[in-house]
Amino acid sequence: MTLPLDASVVHADDAHLREHTVSSETVYEGRFLSMRRDRIQLPDGRPATREYVVHPGAVMVVPILPDGRLVVERQYRYPVSRTMIEFPAGKLDPGEGGLVCAQRELFEETGYVARRWARAGQMHPVIGYANEFIEIWFADELTEGERQLDEGEFLDVFAATQAELEGWMRDGQLTDAKTMVGMMWLAQWRAGHWSLDWQTV
Repeated sequence: MTLPLDASVVHADDAHLREHTVSSETVYEGRFLSMRRDRIQLPDGRPATREYVVHPGAVMVVPILPDGRLVVERQYRYPVSRTMIEFPAGKLDPGEGGLVCAQRELFEETGYVARRWARAGQMHPVIGYANEFIEIWFADELTEGERQLDEGEFLDVFAATQAELEGWMRDGQLTDAKTMVGMMWLAQWRAGHWSLDWQTV
């Protein structure tokens, strides 16, 4: 096989890679997540099975304080049995837009309200077994208030510098994928390599 010598393959036609759904069934339906088993046709025509989690989508907020520090949280995550360092985040409610969800989650979890917002992009954290997507939002010009945690939600809120968070990533203390992607966006933006389209709300 001859490898392409440039990145033009990224924008090439993908018909030879696509899989097509033949049938689909829900094998588990929970309050938050469901699981599906699909029979599919591979690009070469052979049959195969795909099992995946259906997720409503979520947002993550990178909140920037006036002194440049970032608002972060510590929250126990049961599936991995450890307390994680994260940016504020939460799932979309039915029919809810990304900005509205980001504003709601930031306020409920931290008590902060932001005057300026910018949508950085979208990530897919677990493409091998879920359709989950996470919108990445930046929040600036913060005003502090009283947070309103959901029933059964327990988390610490604190401020950290970019350097501190990068150090925790390097040392393995910060391993949350969405927060690491947020840190990448932050570093690129602060270095002037990537831009953000800010809006005042």
